[in-house]
Amino acid sequence: MANVAVQRKENGDTAAVARRDWDPYRVMRDMLRWDPFREMAPVLSADVVSYAPAFDVKETKESFVFKADVPGIKEQDIDVNITGNRLTIAGKRDAEKEDKGETFYAYERSYGSFTRTFTLPDQTDAANIKAELKNGELTVVVPKTPAAVAKRIPVATGDKPKA
Repeated sequence: MANVAVQRKENGDTAAVARRDWDPYRVMRDMLRWDPFREMAPVLSADVVSYAPAFDVKETKESFVFKADVPGIKEQDIDVNITGNRLTIAGKRDAEKEDKGETFYAYERSYGSFTRTFTLPDQTDAANIKAELKNGELTVVVPKTPAAVAKRIPVATGDKPKA
């Protein structure tokens, strides 16, 4: 969907400018640093979120799979914990050390600490969770309990053969 905005030039002429994928929430976040979900964060948090990797969460027949792109993070800088039915994934990515005499012309990559907590359903097997960091991608697999995995039950016809 494209929105069309009319801009007036100094001489009074008008020009139509097409904007694609205009998102008012993105504009508010980018321009005003406003995030509508920030209210859910702890009040007066000392940590300013500067690095927050996005997570993909999917359910398969046998497990729940959490994936995040975490390039530049070392294995020892990631913590995966489970408490009850809450899975917490935390980590940090350190900024490059800046030497004297170096001049940065762009500083766009994000650095800092992050923490994400997910509430798991009751049918998870917390004892067999596996986490793997490979090629900058973190994958956490939370298996389901055997009772939670769907099982097909054969249906009998109820007709008995006559003897």
